[in-house]
Amino acid sequence: MSIRVRPGLTLAAVAVVQFMVSLDLSVVNVGLPQIGAGLGFSAVGLTWVIHAYALTFGGLLLLGGKAADRYGRKPVLLLGLALFGLASLAGGLAQEPGQLVAARAAQGIGAAALAPAALALLTTTFPAGKARVRAFGIWSATNAAGGALGVLIGGLLTEYAGWRWVMFVSVPMAAGALAPAWRAVAAGPPAVRGARPDALGAVLATAGMTLLVFGVVRTDQYAWTSPVTVATVAVAGVLLAAFVLVERTTAREPLIRLGLFTNRSVAGANAYNLLLGAAMAAAFYFASLYLQRVLGTGPALTGVEFLPFALGVVAGSVLAVKLGYRLAPRTLLVIGGLLTAAGFAWFGLISPDGAFVTDVLGPSIVAGVGFGLCLGPVVSTATVGVAAHESGTASGLLNSSRQIGASLGLAVLGTVAHNRTGQSLTPESLNDGYALGLSLGAVLLLGAVLIALTVLPRTGPPARADDRVVSLSARD
Repeated sequence: MSIRVRPGLTLAAVAVVQFMVSLDLSVVNVGLPQIGAGLGFSAVGLTWVIHAYALTFGGLLLLGGKAADRYGRKPVLLLGLALFGLASLAGGLAQEPGQLVAARAAQGIGAAALAPAALALLTTTFPAGKARVRAFGIWSATNAAGGALGVLIGGLLTEYAGWRWVMFVSVPMAAGALAPAWRAVAAGPPAVRGARPDALGAVLATAGMTLLVFGVVRTDQYAWTSPVTVATVAVAGVLLAAFVLVERTTAREPLIRLGLFTNRSVAGANAYNLLLGAAMAAAFYFASLYLQRVLGTGPALTGVEFLPFALGVVAGSVLAVKLGYRLAPRTLLVIGGLLTAAGFAWFGLISPDGAFVTDVLGPSIVAGVGFGLCLGPVVSTATVGVAAHESGTASGLLNSSRQIGASLGLAVLGTVAHNRTGQSLTPESLNDGYALGLSLGAVLLLGAVLIALTVLPRTGPPARADDRVVSLSARD
């Protein structure tokens, strides 16, 4: 029996899922001070509310991609949604720091299952041409809106409903996403039937990245040259090296075929995405703290003041769709990266006696538009030339690079900012630390632009001839 593909409904379901996953990455940022006070987190321990989600999400995405390829995109998507919703409920009910961190880690596991399954569905439903540009533009807009509006929603919930609703908000969203996902996604056969996915590799990768971040974060207590830091980073390196060895020699289905990195589009897009994720995660963190701890803005108003960035991202995503018909993705990545770097460099000029209009509004718009220009093209580029049976793996790899970059970026830039701030937590010293972190984010983005120019292959915009074929296929 043939399976009827419904591109419009599939795109809607994928967009809802991506909005929810992206929202959860940023919704806790504004509420961190209240979460720390409510559950008794230490200053260092509080960062693990972010790290627990980002690391399990990023570390297990490759396994999620493989599972989607082997067992089918629809069942993996539905399982991930169910786990995500239950974990969100558990986080809202947490009574101590360990319980919340565990719930955030479980959320990351659920997201690692549903995100690559959703993106693989998008990739296979819209394989080429104008329809692909439009689909990835919508996906990137919802992705960006979820991340940016998460700060607004988190601020409003924290101030008027309490920090627990920052976690509870994902429960009705997950439940609401289950219905369209069940109806819209065709229950087709798995893309590939091979050996079982390599779970050991996923554990090694996640453990290695967690230890690496743990070692970096603890440099506020143990110097970089201390035996504790050196030993922690060394063990992390051993675990990551073991991951590579297992991927080369396992009798099971490897999480990622290392030969995939010989595809310049895949390698370049993931390197670009890692640096983009590192810069953006740190920027959200620093900007939120600058508004609250330096300018004295409340959580709700802080969320509102992130709206220009959110609108800029959406505008950039829409602009990327229009320009995508005329410009190559590589060109858009260069333009978007340069704009975002300029916005972050402008952010680096913040002052302790500044104001939203003079210090935040302008750089928010510039960085938002630049970021929006990057999102769709980097996803589309990362899946160019990838076989259908590896689309889930390639999608998982791209999401993984973003989340791992986010955790590493926050760990490294956060540590540098903390060292600049010092022990005296005055508005002036805090401002100095945040300004340095934001400026270094601009440097990371310039590195991403350099990767786009030197690694990504030169390609043209989508062929107009493909548009008619894809349009007819979508109607059929």
